[in-house]
Amino acid sequence: MNDKLLDLSQAVSYHTGQFPPAQLDYAALMDPLLKATDTLARYDQMLKGMHNSEILLAPLRNQEAVISSRMEGTISTMDEVLQYQAEFEEEEKPPSEVRSEVIETILYRRALNAAQRQLEQGYPLSPSLIKSVHRQLLSWGRGATKSPGAFKKEQNYVGDRNSRSIHFIPISPEQLPGGIETLFDFIASDQFTLLIRTALAHLEFEALHPFEDGNGRVGRMLVTLMLWNSGTIAAPHFYISRFFEDHKDEYIHLMRETSRTATWEPWCRFFLAAVESQALENIAVAESIRSLYEEMKKQFAELLSSKWSVQALDYIFANPIFRNSSFTQKSGIPAQTAARFTRVLLDQGMLQTIRAASGRRPATYRFEPLMTRVRV
Repeated sequence: MNDKLLDLSQAVSYHTGQFPPAQLDYAALMDPLLKATDTLARYDQMLKGMHNSEILLAPLRNQEAVISSRMEGTISTMDEVLQYQAEFEEEEKPPSEVRSEVIETILYRRALNAAQRQLEQGYPLSPSLIKSVHRQLLSWGRGATKSPGAFKKEQNYVGDRNSRSIHFIPISPEQLPGGIETLFDFIASDQFTLLIRTALAHLEFEALHPFEDGNGRVGRMLVTLMLWNSGTIAAPHFYISRFFEDHKDEYIHLMRETSRTATWEPWCRFFLAAVESQALENIAVAESIRSLYEEMKKQFAELLSSKWSVQALDYIFANPIFRNSSFTQKSGIPAQTAARFTRVLLDQGMLQTIRAASGRRPATYRFEPLMTRVRV
């Protein structure tokens, strides 16, 4: 944007010298902090009690990808994302028939997966890791021209594209290196409790707005990465974007007000309420998915009459939309047995055909009982 054409009259500027806050009024934060901590602990206990949480909660990761991308104006559906994953995941280049919005959502999920793999391999949560996440996030589609993996070189702004009215002016490129160093030193410190530190770090990342594009999505990933990397949650399955989307106006207003007033407690209360609410919702979704799994385990055993029935169920729960060829080749079930399972589940209405087999292209199926619980 040409600075001369922007309306900066109502803009709030970055809070230079105010991060991290020297102190917080813990008395004002104690009640929401205790509630958030308790509810998140309950959610974590549920994760620890699930012997197959990676399978059962895989849909939550796709939910997060859809919702976080939606906050940036990228509209896709769970069905589109999972169908892409089933049909084109192994393609080096996305097919032209796939909408760019779907590709951007897929890239969000891939970037989050890549970040978590790096942390598992012992890499620290650092500027270089965040750059690699950003590089993956913007590797295709509209973001590919927005300097993937590189911090900004020019001043950027947060505002309304149509009216060119600017709401917030992030830190300048010249000051950014120092701001990034301060942020990641803070993340690695033991200053404040972990939930408070995560709240402050998320806001600070968004205020720095270090990239030309994709800041919101990376900043929301940072929440999950901090909670998991610290051991606060046992598995990387806590996502907060739904609450932020449902309260988007308040989310933006409070971050802006924090910079304007250098008062951090209102934002922290909002963030802690988000953690509590999202943990409760995640518990409900996880319980719903687990209940369905136990119900389907009995039905699959009866319908399939095979020692492979649980393995089939696990594959379908992890891939509620799948190609028949992938099921027969990758589920670990003998191919002829897997092919029989598909026929039985189709006959019983457990599976629905999304795309019929044609020539060398295999059929694509959807497991609707699970999809009805995870669509957003």
